[in-house]
Amino acid sequence: MDMALPEFSMRQLLEAGVHYGHQTARWNPRMGQYIYGDRNGIHIIDLTQTVPMLDQALKVVRDTVAKGGRILFVGTKRQAQKPIAEAAEKCAQYYMNHRWLGGTLTNWKTVSQSIQRLKQIDEVLASGGEGLTKKERLNMERDQAKLQASLGGIREMGGTPDLLFIIDVGKEDLAILEAQKLGIPVVAVVDTNCNPKGVTHVIPGNDDAARAIALYCDLVARAALDGMSAQLGAAGVDLGALEAAPEEEAAAAEA
Repeated sequence: MDMALPEFSMRQLLEAGVHYGHQTARWNPRMGQYIYGDRNGIHIIDLTQTVPMLDQALKVVRDTVAKGGRILFVGTKRQAQKPIAEAAEKCAQYYMNHRWLGGTLTNWKTVSQSIQRLKQIDEVLASGGEGLTKKERLNMERDQAKLQASLGGIREMGGTPDLLFIIDVGKEDLAILEAQKLGIPVVAVVDTNCNPKGVTHVIPGNDDAARAIALYCDLVARAALDGMSAQLGAAGVDLGALEAAPEEEAAAAEA
């Protein structure tokens, strides 16, 4: 079964500023092969390489989800937090956008205990927090906010992911180290000032511009959705019929 992939053009990448690297003085020589040249002291990334590499990364995302795999979106820098969370939620995957919790992958057992604690607190507070003093309730709400910020995006993950998608490998170096230890593949946007070491599928590109980040997140979410529809298609689920069903039922109920 041939699966669709989200399409994008070189022009879209240019308009989003994907080709703008960092100041030439801050470059990492390991990214030299992906640099086209420089303009006004800024390295320009060779988009003729980015296009096929981004396409390959999207295939990996799609195929991982098509096989029933889980993807963890990671981006904790300020301008990546919202797009990372929205993209992961859009395709029913998982995210970490507050700060990387050491041991998220290598010590999943401890992390899952914290997730259980969050779920317990949610239950207690949702049922009105019977029998709690004001102080206990305040402490519990504070714990809830902290746990939700760091674990909210992975609370339903249920185990280590099968693939990581990362924006800014310099900032998320701990996530990459943990993934390497466990042999979990990593798809990542790598800018000219970063080291691509440990990244299985490199996407050479700007990792700071809001438009570029939005574009990567959107494409990865759409590739994951393509994988999901392929998985459901293979299971014999007709997505068109699924979408139509609730309306038909409602019409039948009214009649």
